[in-house]
Amino acid sequence: MPLYEYIADPPGEGCRICSEGFELRRPVDRAPLEGCPLCGAAVSKLVSSVSSPKLTKPLSVSSAKSAGFTVLEKRDEGTYEKL
Repeated sequence: MPLYEYIADPPGEGCRICSEGFELRRPVDRAPLEGCPLCGAAVSKLVSSVSSPKLTKPLSVSSAKSAGFTVLEKRDEGTYEKL
């Protein structure tokens, strides 16, 4: 289940939790929250950053092939050769 971030709307109003913002784990198919679960104040969903894996080094040809990728090398303009 993804994490969603909410904050009181307008910011600064509501209880201590929603005025500072909070995270909530909810199923994707559920509608976004409209009110704080504690005090009932109006809340709005924040746009969060996405976590993505970071590569520390480029993949080698052998590791790319072992992962199931097809490795191509550019020979001429518009011509590629399978390695």
